[in-house]
Amino acid sequence: MTSIIPLTVNAEDQSVPSGWTVRDLVAARLGQSVGEDGRAADGSPLGVAVALDDAVIPRSRWSATALADGARCEIVTAVQGG
Repeated sequence: MTSIIPLTVNAEDQSVPSGWTVRDLVAARLGQSVGEDGRAADGSPLGVAVALDDAVIPRSRWSATALADGARCEIVTAVQGG
């Protein structure tokens, strides 16, 4: 049985399976598959950046960065305009 860990995503309490990575969280939040390189599996732009406990996580490290119990994660979506 998979255990669940609590964390905060964009100031909201959330629980995810232990062993999840930043990539898993982004994929779940966006509702689309994300490759090991942090890019959308279908080639479309994701337009997001991720900070974990106040440190920006490079897209290339998403699949290698595990989420820890109590982590604070911010997923920021790029918007067009001025």
